Amino acid sequence: MRILLVEDDTRTASFIIKGLKQACFIVNHATDGESGLHQALTQSYDAAVVDIMLPKMDGLALVNELRKRKNKTPVIVLSAKSSVDDRITGLHAGGDDYLVKPFAFSELLARIQSLIRRATSVAEPTSLTVGNLTIDLLKRKVFRSEKEIELQPREFALLEYLMRNTGRVVSKTMIMEHVWDYQFDPHTNIIEARICRLRDKIDRSFEPTLIHTIRGVGYVIEEKAHHAL
Repeated sequence: MRILLVEDDTRTASFIIKGLKQACFIVNHATDGESGLHQALTQSYDAAVVDIMLPKMDGLALVNELRKRKNKTPVIVLSAKSSVDDRITGLHAGGDDYLVKPFAFSELLARIQSLIRRATSVAEPTSLTVGNLTIDLLKRKVFRSEKEIELQPREFALLEYLMRNTGRVVSKTMIMEHVWDYQFDPHTNIIEARICRLRDKIDRSFEPTLIHTIRGVGYVIEEKAHHAL
């Protein structure tokens, strides 16, 4: 899941980014309203967290512009202003939720997850299963044929991304953006190396093979045998 954070206060931004990354979100950060609007309009996000008091363009103007351009990214508005009128103004500008500073990170996380559920109309799963492979998203554990498999955090994120797209081919660019938060560098072999290590742990000692390479396209995880193109 990819989140856009538009916050100019370094300390608050660092606090939010750290918490979201620990919850396995990819976070893009903008420090002013104009760059935040540009990122929101040029990239796809599952949700955005936008402070009101921003340089160049305030948060309400940013959200209002997003809605004018038919951008439906769910937005949580952050503000130190706590009156009822302030909250109403934030929601009327196009915000989907309004959170007053200071706040507990756990509340922000719960509100983000709630917005994503409402936007997708799909309940956030607590586990994912493909064949005899299961990952527990709450305990961050992986099992195949009831045997626990130890994965490094990045390997877990890679497997989770593949399993959230079960049966669909994901390109190297998509993996790089969603798992590493990098722009794709065609000269890097980091994805091939991590897929190789993941296969070694997930597929080498088990049947059937689940992770398949679609030559020249990307990778797919599924139970059915897949032939390389």
